Amino acid sequence: MHHFIDRRANPKGKSLGNRQRFLRRARENIKERVDQSVRGKSIQSGSGVPDEGEKVTIPTRGLKEPRFFHSSKGGLRRHVLPGNKDFVVGDTIKRPQGGAGEGGRKASEDGDGEDEFSFTLTQEEYLEILFDGLELPDLVEKATVETETIGTRRAGLTTAGTPNNLNLVRTMRNSLGRRIALQRPTTKSQRDLEEQIAELEALDDRTPPQEEFLEALKKKLDGIVRKRKVVGYIDPLDLRYDTFVPEKIRNSRAVVFCLMDVSGSMQEREKDLAKRFFLLLHLFLERCYEHTELVFVRHTHHAQEVDEETFFYARETGGTIVSTALEKMKEIIDERYPPDEWNIYGAQASDGENFGNDSARCKNLLLKDLLPVSQFYAYVEIVDEAAEMLLNNPEAGEDLWQNYREVKSQAPHFEMQRVSQPGHIYPIFREFFLPKVKGVQNAGS
Repeated sequence: MHHFIDRRANPKGKSLGNRQRFLRRARENIKERVDQSVRGKSIQSGSGVPDEGEKVTIPTRGLKEPRFFHSSKGGLRRHVLPGNKDFVVGDTIKRPQGGAGEGGRKASEDGDGEDEFSFTLTQEEYLEILFDGLELPDLVEKATVETETIGTRRAGLTTAGTPNNLNLVRTMRNSLGRRIALQRPTTKSQRDLEEQIAELEALDDRTPPQEEFLEALKKKLDGIVRKRKVVGYIDPLDLRYDTFVPEKIRNSRAVVFCLMDVSGSMQEREKDLAKRFFLLLHLFLERCYEHTELVFVRHTHHAQEVDEETFFYARETGGTIVSTALEKMKEIIDERYPPDEWNIYGAQASDGENFGNDSARCKNLLLKDLLPVSQFYAYVEIVDEAAEMLLNNPEAGEDLWQNYREVKSQAPHFEMQRVSQPGHIYPIFREFFLPKVKGVQNAGS
């Protein structure tokens, strides 16, 4: 039995069955490598995934295709392969000295001596694996957040339509069936007759039988040409068009507030880490949720709503009053996003430094005004690498961190984490947006 593997490149915009089967089998290894690669992406690289895709390298263990073999002798083979000069049938091959051969790469210290397999994930496949299993918490908890929009869905085929909806496969299938049923002469049969007629006409002295045969061929050619004109290659009866019908789609309306500290205490390193978190959040929402709005707020000693370009790339400095960002968020909610119609989410990044007693005001704003109308709120504090011990000591930290710890103790849908380097961003991002079991909170905050 032969075993064929289709190794052709994927057509643009399509996924062949072999590739999808491979991605499913190796998903665990691919997921591990994607998680590792995203931690080192640069903020200047946008999504971090070029249009042509991302190269990924995984171990070859477990990637071989299973096959069946016919064996009438229990798997024993008594034959000599071509090119052999040292053995004859019946010879016993000695065991290699040292207990094992050294085929391929030598074993490493940890025992993994297998080669690795490299391939390219498309941008769509990379993002699908990157955000696999993530979701906005409690997105459809309220019944009033759903709206209806008009979309379209496939509804079979029709014999009339616009050229851009022409279904080429069904059209050509109908054309082929009609031509076979009506016995339409092929181009090859017409060409063969024309060659025979040309050969006979090239003869200077044709015999009477040859003349008769030539006339018969010409009549046959006339019939073939006439039938090919009558039975066209494609007839209007063959045409089939894809048809679509309108469909009501229920959508969940959600707004996500991104609050970032850009004050003087936030140096380029701290801002870069904050932007990495918000870039992942932006990409996640854009990839997984169609009807979700983002509101970008930057703050120093005062806060302002800005567009995406200004949020990520504008340069600004000043004092630090964190409560101004929370007040701006409350103001925007009151003006544009009624809580009974919108799912409201907040994400805040800061270095933890704040002015005077403003941290207590932040606590009160969250507990009294923002968290009661929010589905989820995430706070990321960026600490210095020299103070990395704070990552494992939640009781230590600036005044803002301590006040936010009190908020967390009273609000189960408030989460907070610390980061000190780019490699921390993606793990805490997944921790924030992995589906939560009601009544169970994440540990380690």
